[in-house]
Amino acid sequence: MIQEKFIIIGALPESLVNFRGDLIKALSKKCKVIAMASSTVQSVSNTLSSIGVDFESFPIQRNGLNPIVDFKTYLSLRKSFVKNKPSIILAYTIKPIIWGGLASRACPNTKFFALVTGLGFAFQGGSLKRNILSSMVTFLYKQSLKTAEKVIFQNTDNLEVFVSRGIVPRGKCVTVNGSGVDIEKFAFTPLPSSKQTVFLTIGRLLGEKGFREYAQAAKIVKQHYPEAIFQLQGPTDPSPDGLKIEEVEKWQEEGLIEYLGSTDDVRPSIKACHVYVLPSYHEGMPRTVLEAMSIGRPILTTDVPGCRETVIEGENGYLVPKQDAKALAERMIWFIENSQKRGGMGIKSRELAEQKYDVHKVNAELMEIMGL
Repeated sequence: MIQEKFIIIGALPESLVNFRGDLIKALSKKCKVIAMASSTVQSVSNTLSSIGVDFESFPIQRNGLNPIVDFKTYLSLRKSFVKNKPSIILAYTIKPIIWGGLASRACPNTKFFALVTGLGFAFQGGSLKRNILSSMVTFLYKQSLKTAEKVIFQNTDNLEVFVSRGIVPRGKCVTVNGSGVDIEKFAFTPLPSSKQTVFLTIGRLLGEKGFREYAQAAKIVKQHYPEAIFQLQGPTDPSPDGLKIEEVEKWQEEGLIEYLGSTDDVRPSIKACHVYVLPSYHEGMPRTVLEAMSIGRPILTTDVPGCRETVIEGENGYLVPKQDAKALAERMIWFIENSQKRGGMGIKSRELAEQKYDVHKVNAELMEIMGL
């Protein structure tokens, strides 16, 4: 019997293991899986190879619209699809969805699925440049998703944006609870016993993750509670919204934050904190918040798409308005002054992770959506 072929496409190779690893493992038990991303480090292909998954690289520029580079992306994906003749293609993040969706038309018997993990920089609008970019991306999404079987969203707010802009009809849309979290790997761990309150935020160093507001809030809090600790962990990012490392280092020199650098394993940092913070402007479903919930940490995040789904106000954490350092600082002070309530909130976070965000439940939903 000829085994069905399944192609999964992302932009960053590391994301195949870090964000889709559990899904790829589950898929590899049912299909011959080919994972595609930009050129990879050996460790990623080794990890994929160990579970019987082939890796293929293709040219992709994550940021900006360069017609020549983007056309090469399209041609490369089209060539791979025609050669491999997959039964199903799943693409996630903006460029793999757009160019993968268009390239999939070369294989009329292939089912194409798109996983929208957030709206990103292009959809935020504001300046003339951003509005033009938003219009272009809307048009390209609309073309690429015309033949998609289903478009999978991680929150209903993002789904409504796509429907209201006429990108995709409502009948094609479904939602799942983010990418899920491995609740065994991110095992519940009691709060640290240290008296100093440790706040932690993790993410690629982007302005729209709210890290500037985090530093501003730290400055306000430290005027009242100078012993409070504010940690930031994550790699730099080359996108237009990327923070310069010098800016982050300046916050550290001023004594506002401790920059922990980048890491392949966030668990030690989460276990060492009392409150997990993500002051983001927009998300699909924030992976680091789910990981912190699974470990059993109270959550302080913004009332924006993707983030608001992770908090039951007053039970496992709190929501604050985006881009509001003062509101963020006030709630941080509440967490310091009400330290006895943090443990119960952390337990509630863990319960929610088990009920809604267990990666095995999320992957089972995805497999069902794709007819597997």
